[in-house]
Amino acid sequence: MKERAILIVILSALGMIANALSDPEGMISHTKRQAPNRLVFAHFMIGIVSNRIRAADYDDDMRRAKSLGIDAFALNIGVDSYTDQQLQLAYDSAANNGMKVFISFDFNWWNTGQASAIGQKIAQYASKPAQLLVDNKIFVSSFAGDGLNVAAMRAAVGRPIFFAPNFHPSYSTDLSPVDGLLNWMAWPNNANNKAPTPGHNVSVVEGDQEYVRALGGKAYIAPVSPWFFTHFGSEVSYSKNWVFPSDLLWYDRWKEVLGLKPRFIEIVTWNDYGESHYIGPLNSPHTDDGASKWVNDMPHNGWLDISKPFISAFKAGATSPNDYITSDQLIYWYRPAPRNTNCDATDTCMVQANNGSGNYFIGRPDGWQSMKDSIFLVSLLTSPATVQVNTGGSAYAYEAPVGASSREVPMKVGTQSFSVYHFDEHHNPYTPDQPTYYHPMYDVGVNYHFYIDIHSDRDIFFHHLYT
Repeated sequence: MKERAILIVILSALGMIANALSDPEGMISHTKRQAPNRLVFAHFMIGIVSNRIRAADYDDDMRRAKSLGIDAFALNIGVDSYTDQQLQLAYDSAANNGMKVFISFDFNWWNTGQASAIGQKIAQYASKPAQLLVDNKIFVSSFAGDGLNVAAMRAAVGRPIFFAPNFHPSYSTDLSPVDGLLNWMAWPNNANNKAPTPGHNVSVVEGDQEYVRALGGKAYIAPVSPWFFTHFGSEVSYSKNWVFPSDLLWYDRWKEVLGLKPRFIEIVTWNDYGESHYIGPLNSPHTDDGASKWVNDMPHNGWLDISKPFISAFKAGATSPNDYITSDQLIYWYRPAPRNTNCDATDTCMVQANNGSGNYFIGRPDGWQSMKDSIFLVSLLTSPATVQVNTGGSAYAYEAPVGASSREVPMKVGTQSFSVYHFDEHHNPYTPDQPTYYHPMYDVGVNYHFYIDIHSDRDIFFHHLYT
């Protein structure tokens, strides 16, 4: 408003009239706070945060994301009764914390015949200070939505929008009305939304190529995701039970996008606990959609730490994160059970359940064969080090170079521990809070989910070897 007031003093009466006619909702001061050209988003599920009652309930998410270099949250919305309340709180918190947000319409709940209603929803939040603008246009996205009447939606908004939905080139959708596209498929797959099978293996890079070709120079939102596992059974109406192979995907995918250099990146996701690809903290306020059976006590904070130097490198146009690593960290993850462990009678996926989506499978999650029984490690180092891993009594050691690097170690049943040696200094051996391999969790029967932890110089300091 201060900028607006200054403009009013300086502009002539004629200029003020012209400005009022062309900018009835006060967008001028808004557009002066445009974000840089290369942006990083994180997908945020509004549908599981109905228990938030004040803008401050979003503050930790906003601050944490901003500290990593994330520019905006894509606020995934359905048609719940609390959607507007939560959007208002999220927009207010973002404004209070110097973040941006935008709406992502989830077409699991919206339908393509609602173009006017969607446009009106965009217009409802378009003038808010935290609304992301790209090229002086209101930024809007979606999950799915092929077949939407984009012209009718734009008309209902009544002002310019930058529309980058999750439409699919393979559906022969008309892409001429869009400004860009989001590719949601962030995991290796079989081209039919399941894990790869022999003869049917589509890499994420091949998905990038399909979208970039179809866009013909328009903006591409490249997906980055760490993992996918879901295990809902007969206890819910949305039963689904499958995995995508992920292993070192989080690390490898960041390297790929540094080479690809898209205009935008979207992290899938910040808080979708039900599909296990959350990178946000477990204590972020949310309701339980049934995922707590495999999510409780399974933090993913280490994936946040990995992303930070890669985001900095992406924004700088660099092809390596090494110049942006400022402290020493070893991040590792592993599943608490071998992949061929059978689900027991307590597992809710051991009985028939709703399979209208085709995503439900009895017993182990579909794609379980694609997972590896390994520990996956990423080191972020300011100087070379020796990493030692003891997995179930089997010891492994390797040399980790300066910068970012990864390693895979065969997993053995038993206690896991990790040590990092820096020449004349030694990080204390570290045993994670969930040290035991083969650790069935709660009433899920067998948990195929990843446990992630961090061995860092913030909380584990040195013993000098030569004293």
